[in-house]
Amino acid sequence: MQFDDDDDSFLDWGDFGGNYDPEAARHEQDAHNQRVRNLPVFLKAEEVMEITQAIVATIDRDADLLMMHEQMLGNAMMLPAKIVGAEGGDLFSIRMENAVIIRMYARDLQTQVSFCEDEELCEPEYLNLLRDELDNFRILFVNWVSSFDRTNDIADEWGVFF
Repeated sequence: MQFDDDDDSFLDWGDFGGNYDPEAARHEQDAHNQRVRNLPVFLKAEEVMEITQAIVATIDRDADLLMMHEQMLGNAMMLPAKIVGAEGGDLFSIRMENAVIIRMYARDLQTQVSFCEDEELCEPEYLNLLRDELDNFRILFVNWVSSFDRTNDIADEWGVFF
């Protein structure tokens, strides 16, 4: 099959658009977005991101030779984004893939907090606050992951979660 061909005859277009109500779809999407935004793990991830933003604003850029402020921001910003990704598809394997990535970003952020402390890049009180919030995030994360439905999945060819 060529990717540039216009032959879509293999698709079943019979029911496409038959009962589609754009207003109902919009309401359904809004309800989903609101549900995700109200998840405790999402709210805590946004809080971690905001605290990280405030902390990195205090880092002296001249002393930050490894650009730790950018790495910390990147990791913190990925937490809520990946939660949205996990909630977007309901399959267990997709949710778990996102959960593993979230854990990686959160652990990197924890490591970066320790680095900032060792290098005295910012106030220890700020870093301790972020440590505490990351621990609170971890607790909510564990509860969130335990709510994933293991039976709602399809086998993939990679076999990671089977």
